[in-house]
Amino acid sequence: MNHEHKDGCIFCDALKHADGVENLVAYRGKRSFIILNRYPYTSGHLMVVPNDHQPSMEFLDDDTRSEIMMLLNLSIKILRAVYSPEGFNIGSNIGDVAGAGVASHTHFHVVPRWGGDTNFITTTGNARVIPEELSQTYERICKALAGMV
Repeated sequence: MNHEHKDGCIFCDALKHADGVENLVAYRGKRSFIILNRYPYTSGHLMVVPNDHQPSMEFLDDDTRSEIMMLLNLSIKILRAVYSPEGFNIGSNIGDVAGAGVASHTHFHVVPRWGGDTNFITTTGNARVIPEELSQTYERICKALAGMV
């Protein structure tokens, strides 16, 4: 599923607006930010995104890559505190053929996982069941962040 905007990049657009439920930016670092995924695989699905609009991480400077790693670590801490997951999927799809929904702006997914969190509905119905509204997730994540940073 491609989530590129006709008029621009969803991540660059999010940076232009005040943080809140509308843009889902939960935290801004100097070079990158944490944002909720608008189409989450599970509740708490976060993304860490560089401010620079680049299609792959090798085009980012060392300081940006370092900050991304710090924000990935912070994301894990937040998700452990809020959702108590049993594990995580962390990764980046670079390029359309790799499954990137926004191929022009590299980003990293942090997906909390629990035993049995996938079921027949995903397989047979091609649908996801998310037990929490995005606004509720956003509020929970931001509250946890306020206590950690």
